[in-house]
Amino acid sequence: MQKYIIEGHEPSFLPDNGNFKLVWGDEFDGNELDRTKWDFRLEMMNKTHSAWTDKGVMLDGKSNAVFTVLEENGKPVSSQLQTGYNFMDKPIEKTTFGNDHLQWNIGKLNENKYTHRYGYYECRCKLQQKEGWWSAFWLQSPIIGASSDPAVTGTEIDIMECFKPGDIAAHNAFTGGYGLDMKRKYVGGMNNLNKEEFHRFGVLWNEKGYTFYIDGVEDGHISDYVSHIPQFILITTEVSGYRYENHEPVEKAYQAIGDKFVVDYVRVFEQITD
Repeated sequence: MQKYIIEGHEPSFLPDNGNFKLVWGDEFDGNELDRTKWDFRLEMMNKTHSAWTDKGVMLDGKSNAVFTVLEENGKPVSSQLQTGYNFMDKPIEKTTFGNDHLQWNIGKLNENKYTHRYGYYECRCKLQQKEGWWSAFWLQSPIIGASSDPAVTGTEIDIMECFKPGDIAAHNAFTGGYGLDMKRKYVGGMNNLNKEEFHRFGVLWNEKGYTFYIDGVEDGHISDYVSHIPQFILITTEVSGYRYENHEPVEKAYQAIGDKFVVDYVRVFEQITD
Protein backbone atom coordinates (compact mmCIF):
# COMPACT_ATOMS: atom_id res chain seq x y z
CA MET A 1 0.00 0.00 0.00
CA GLN A 2 1.21 3.50 -0.83
CA LYS A 3 -0.43 6.72 0.26
CA TYR A 4 -1.40 9.53 -2.10
CA ILE A 5 -1.62 12.77 -0.16
CA ILE A 6 -4.09 15.54 -0.99
CA GLU A 7 -3.68 18.57 1.24
CA GLY A 8 -6.63 19.13 3.54
CA HIS A 9 -8.15 15.73 2.77
CA GLU A 10 -7.73 12.10 3.72
CA PRO A 11 -5.06 10.22 1.69
CA SER A 12 -5.78 7.51 -0.84
CA PHE A 13 -4.44 3.99 -0.31
CA LEU A 14 -3.01 2.89 -3.66
CA PRO A 15 -1.63 -0.49 -4.78
CA ASP A 16 2.12 -0.95 -4.41
CA ASN A 17 2.61 -2.20 -7.95
CA GLY A 18 3.12 1.00 -9.91
CA ASN A 19 3.01 4.76 -9.98
CA PHE A 20 -0.27 6.65 -10.22
CA LYS A 21 -1.52 10.12 -11.06
CA LEU A 22 -4.88 11.60 -10.10
CA VAL A 23 -7.01 12.33 -13.19
CA TRP A 24 -10.52 12.91 -11.75
CA GLY A 25 -12.20 13.15 -8.40
CA ASP A 26 -14.72 14.79 -6.14
CA GLU A 27 -13.85 15.74 -2.56
CA PHE A 28 -17.42 16.99 -2.00
CA ASP A 29 -16.19 20.37 -0.78
CA GLY A 30 -18.62 23.24 -0.41
CA ASN A 31 -22.34 23.08 0.21
CA GLU A 32 -23.79 21.99 -3.14
CA LEU A 33 -23.34 18.85 -5.21
CA ASP A 34 -21.29 19.49 -8.36
CA ARG A 35 -23.84 18.77 -11.09
CA THR A 36 -21.16 19.07 -13.78
CA LYS A 37 -19.80 15.80 -12.38
CA TRP A 38 -22.88 13.98 -11.16
CA ASP A 39 -26.47 13.34 -12.16
CA PHE A 40 -29.18 11.55 -10.24
CA ARG A 41 -30.10 8.11 -11.55
CA LEU A 42 -33.88 7.91 -11.61
CA GLU A 43 -34.56 5.27 -14.27
CA MET A 44 -33.59 1.64 -14.77
CA MET A 45 -34.29 -0.69 -17.70
CA ASN A 46 -36.69 1.72 -19.44
CA LYS A 47 -38.67 2.55 -16.30
CA THR A 48 -38.70 5.33 -13.74
CA HIS A 49 -37.73 3.66 -10.47
CA SER A 50 -40.07 4.55 -7.59
CA ALA A 51 -37.36 3.80 -5.00
CA TRP A 52 -35.12 6.67 -6.15
CA THR A 53 -35.27 10.41 -5.58
CA ASP A 54 -33.18 13.42 -6.58
CA LYS A 55 -33.45 14.89 -3.07
CA GLY A 56 -31.54 12.34 -0.99
CA VAL A 57 -27.96 13.67 -1.27
CA MET A 58 -26.65 16.73 0.55
CA LEU A 59 -23.15 18.07 1.20
CA ASP A 60 -22.49 18.61 4.89
CA GLY A 61 -19.92 21.41 4.52
CA LYS A 62 -17.24 19.07 5.90
CA SER A 63 -16.24 17.52 2.56
CA ASN A 64 -18.81 14.73 2.67
CA ALA A 65 -21.74 13.75 0.49
CA VAL A 66 -24.48 12.44 2.77
CA PHE A 67 -27.05 9.98 1.36
CA THR A 68 -30.20 9.77 3.50
CA VAL A 69 -33.32 7.60 3.46
CA LEU A 70 -36.21 10.04 3.01
CA GLU A 71 -39.97 9.65 3.15
CA GLU A 72 -41.87 10.64 0.01
CA ASN A 73 -45.59 10.00 -0.43
CA GLY A 74 -45.52 7.94 2.73
CA LYS A 75 -42.77 5.58 1.57
CA PRO A 76 -38.99 5.41 2.11
CA VAL A 77 -36.78 6.40 -0.84
CA SER A 78 -33.10 7.18 -1.40
CA SER A 79 -30.74 8.44 -4.11
CA GLN A 80 -28.28 7.24 -6.71
CA LEU A 81 -25.51 9.33 -8.33
CA GLN A 82 -23.83 8.62 -11.66
CA THR A 83 -21.31 10.26 -13.98
CA GLY A 84 -22.83 8.70 -17.10
CA TYR A 85 -25.81 6.86 -18.49
CA ASN A 86 -26.70 3.36 -19.66
CA PHE A 87 -28.51 3.40 -22.99
CA MET A 88 -31.20 1.01 -21.71
CA ASP A 89 -32.24 3.00 -18.63
CA LYS A 90 -34.36 5.86 -20.01
CA PRO A 91 -38.06 5.10 -20.54
CA ILE A 92 -39.04 4.46 -24.15
CA GLU A 93 -40.81 7.33 -25.92
CA LYS A 94 -43.08 6.68 -28.88
CA THR A 95 -41.32 7.27 -32.19
CA THR A 96 -41.75 6.44 -35.86
CA PHE A 97 -39.20 5.88 -38.61
CA GLY A 98 -40.07 7.81 -41.75
CA ASN A 99 -43.68 7.16 -42.63
CA ASP A 100 -43.67 3.73 -41.02
CA HIS A 101 -45.02 3.06 -37.56
CA LEU A 102 -41.81 1.43 -36.36
CA GLN A 103 -40.58 1.80 -32.80
CA TRP A 104 -36.93 2.28 -31.79
CA ASN A 105 -37.08 0.67 -28.36
CA ILE A 106 -34.70 2.88 -26.40
CA GLY A 107 -35.28 6.24 -24.76
CA LYS A 108 -33.53 9.54 -25.31
CA LEU A 109 -29.75 9.22 -25.10
CA ASN A 110 -27.77 11.51 -22.77
CA GLU A 111 -24.20 12.72 -23.08
CA ASN A 112 -22.03 11.21 -20.35
CA LYS A 113 -20.49 13.59 -17.81
CA TYR A 114 -17.40 11.47 -17.20
CA THR A 115 -16.18 8.10 -18.43
CA HIS A 116 -12.73 6.56 -18.14
CA ARG A 117 -10.90 3.40 -19.11
CA TYR A 118 -8.46 1.55 -16.82
CA GLY A 119 -6.76 2.82 -13.66
CA TYR A 120 -7.48 2.76 -9.95
CA TYR A 121 -10.93 3.84 -8.72
CA GLU A 122 -11.39 4.54 -5.01
CA CYS A 123 -14.17 5.66 -2.69
CA ARG A 124 -13.84 6.43 1.03
CA CYS A 125 -17.15 6.11 2.83
CA LYS A 126 -18.94 5.29 6.06
CA LEU A 127 -21.49 2.51 5.61
CA GLN A 128 -25.16 2.79 6.48
CA GLN A 129 -26.03 2.03 10.11
CA LYS A 130 -29.41 0.32 9.72
CA GLU A 131 -30.85 -2.56 7.72
CA GLY A 132 -33.60 -1.98 5.18
CA TRP A 133 -31.46 -0.30 2.51
CA TRP A 134 -28.11 -0.83 0.82
CA SER A 135 -25.19 1.11 -0.62
CA ALA A 136 -22.79 0.53 -3.51
CA PHE A 137 -19.82 1.94 -5.44
CA TRP A 138 -19.45 0.58 -8.97
CA LEU A 139 -18.62 1.15 -12.63
CA GLN A 140 -20.96 0.67 -15.55
CA SER A 141 -20.72 0.57 -19.33
CA PRO A 142 -22.98 2.92 -21.28
CA ILE A 143 -23.65 0.11 -23.78
CA ILE A 144 -23.49 -3.10 -21.73
CA GLY A 145 -25.55 -5.83 -23.37
CA ALA A 146 -25.30 -4.40 -26.88
CA SER A 147 -23.13 -7.44 -27.65
CA SER A 148 -21.86 -10.49 -25.81
CA ASP A 149 -18.25 -9.28 -26.02
CA PRO A 150 -17.22 -7.39 -22.86
CA ALA A 151 -14.15 -5.99 -24.60
CA VAL A 152 -16.31 -3.85 -26.89
CA THR A 153 -19.51 -3.30 -24.89
CA GLY A 154 -18.26 -3.37 -21.32
CA THR A 155 -18.89 -4.84 -17.91
CA GLU A 156 -20.56 -3.92 -14.64
CA ILE A 157 -17.77 -3.78 -12.05
CA ASP A 158 -19.08 -3.91 -8.48
CA ILE A 159 -16.35 -2.49 -6.25
CA MET A 160 -18.43 -2.28 -3.08
CA GLU A 161 -21.92 -3.49 -2.27
CA CYS A 162 -23.19 -3.42 1.31
CA PHE A 163 -26.57 -5.09 1.71
CA LYS A 164 -26.25 -5.43 5.50
CA PRO A 165 -24.46 -2.86 7.67
CA GLY A 166 -20.82 -3.85 8.09
CA ASP A 167 -20.90 -6.70 5.56
CA ILE A 168 -19.37 -6.27 2.09
CA ALA A 169 -20.72 -8.59 -0.59
CA ALA A 170 -18.48 -10.33 -3.11
CA HIS A 171 -17.09 -8.07 -5.83
CA ASN A 172 -18.75 -8.76 -9.19
CA ALA A 173 -18.02 -8.54 -12.89
CA PHE A 174 -21.27 -8.78 -14.89
CA THR A 175 -21.33 -8.76 -18.68
CA GLY A 176 -23.72 -9.47 -21.56
CA GLY A 177 -26.46 -7.23 -20.23
CA TYR A 178 -29.15 -8.34 -17.79
CA GLY A 179 -31.08 -10.88 -19.80
CA LEU A 180 -30.45 -14.27 -21.36
CA ASP A 181 -26.79 -13.48 -22.13
CA MET A 182 -25.80 -12.26 -18.66
CA LYS A 183 -22.60 -13.75 -17.24
CA ARG A 184 -21.03 -13.18 -13.83
CA LYS A 185 -17.78 -13.74 -11.99
CA TYR A 186 -17.30 -12.83 -8.34
CA VAL A 187 -14.57 -12.85 -5.71
CA GLY A 188 -13.83 -11.77 -2.16
CA GLY A 189 -16.11 -9.93 0.22
CA MET A 190 -15.75 -9.19 3.92
CA ASN A 191 -17.97 -9.26 7.00
CA ASN A 192 -18.04 -7.31 10.25
CA LEU A 193 -16.36 -4.11 9.11
CA ASN A 194 -16.65 -1.38 11.73
CA LYS A 195 -19.67 0.56 10.51
CA GLU A 196 -18.80 3.51 12.75
CA GLU A 197 -15.61 4.20 10.80
CA PHE A 198 -14.78 5.25 7.23
CA HIS A 199 -13.42 2.59 4.87
CA ARG A 200 -11.72 2.72 1.47
CA PHE A 201 -12.93 0.55 -1.41
CA GLY A 202 -11.04 0.37 -4.69
CA VAL A 203 -10.41 -1.53 -7.89
CA LEU A 204 -7.38 -1.62 -10.16
CA TRP A 205 -8.74 -2.19 -13.68
CA ASN A 206 -6.34 -2.93 -16.51
CA GLU A 207 -5.92 -5.25 -19.49
CA LYS A 208 -5.40 -8.18 -17.12
CA GLY A 209 -8.66 -7.76 -15.22
CA TYR A 210 -9.94 -6.32 -11.97
CA THR A 211 -8.13 -6.41 -8.63
CA PHE A 212 -10.23 -5.32 -5.67
CA TYR A 213 -9.10 -3.67 -2.42
CA ILE A 214 -10.63 -2.95 0.98
CA ASP A 215 -8.75 -0.45 3.15
CA GLY A 216 -5.65 -0.87 0.99
CA VAL A 217 -5.59 -4.68 1.26
CA GLU A 218 -6.17 -6.83 -1.82
CA ASP A 219 -9.47 -8.72 -1.70
CA GLY A 220 -9.41 -10.79 -4.88
CA HIS A 221 -8.89 -10.64 -8.64
CA ILE A 222 -11.14 -11.37 -11.63
CA SER A 223 -9.41 -11.95 -14.95
CA ASP A 224 -12.54 -12.62 -17.03
CA TYR A 225 -14.97 -10.25 -18.76
CA VAL A 226 -12.41 -7.46 -19.13
CA SER A 227 -13.88 -4.26 -20.53
CA HIS A 228 -11.69 -2.27 -22.91
CA ILE A 229 -13.99 0.74 -23.21
CA PRO A 230 -14.54 3.86 -21.04
CA GLN A 231 -17.12 3.41 -18.29
CA PHE A 232 -18.90 5.69 -15.83
CA ILE A 233 -18.97 5.81 -12.03
CA LEU A 234 -21.92 5.27 -9.71
CA ILE A 235 -22.48 5.75 -5.99
CA THR A 236 -25.87 4.31 -5.23
CA THR A 237 -28.30 3.51 -2.45
CA GLU A 238 -31.68 1.80 -2.52
CA VAL A 239 -34.28 0.81 0.04
CA SER A 240 -35.12 -2.88 0.13
CA GLY A 241 -38.32 -4.31 -1.31
CA TYR A 242 -38.93 -2.33 -4.49
CA ARG A 243 -37.43 -5.09 -6.63
CA TYR A 244 -39.81 -7.72 -5.28
CA GLU A 245 -42.88 -8.59 -7.30
CA ASN A 246 -45.16 -6.26 -5.33
CA HIS A 247 -42.64 -3.36 -5.52
CA GLU A 248 -43.24 -2.46 -1.90
CA PRO A 249 -40.57 -1.47 0.63
CA VAL A 250 -39.91 -3.92 3.46
CA GLU A 251 -40.72 -2.98 7.05
CA LYS A 252 -37.05 -2.41 7.90
CA ALA A 253 -36.91 0.20 5.12
CA TYR A 254 -39.47 2.30 7.01
CA GLN A 255 -37.37 1.90 10.15
CA ALA A 256 -34.31 3.14 8.22
CA ILE A 257 -35.84 6.54 7.40
CA GLY A 258 -33.28 9.14 8.45
CA ASP A 259 -30.33 6.72 8.30
CA LYS A 260 -27.22 7.91 6.43
CA PHE A 261 -24.49 6.64 4.11
CA VAL A 262 -21.59 9.11 4.02
CA VAL A 263 -19.07 9.48 1.17
CA ASP A 264 -15.84 11.37 1.81
CA TYR A 265 -14.42 11.26 -1.71
CA VAL A 266 -14.32 9.47 -5.06
CA ARG A 267 -11.02 9.48 -7.00
CA VAL A 268 -9.73 8.08 -10.28
CA PHE A 269 -6.03 7.45 -10.85
CA GLU A 270 -4.20 6.46 -14.01
CA GLN A 271 -1.38 4.00 -13.68
CA ILE A 272 1.83 5.44 -15.11
CA THR A 273 3.87 3.04 -17.22
CA ASP A 274 7.47 3.55 -18.40
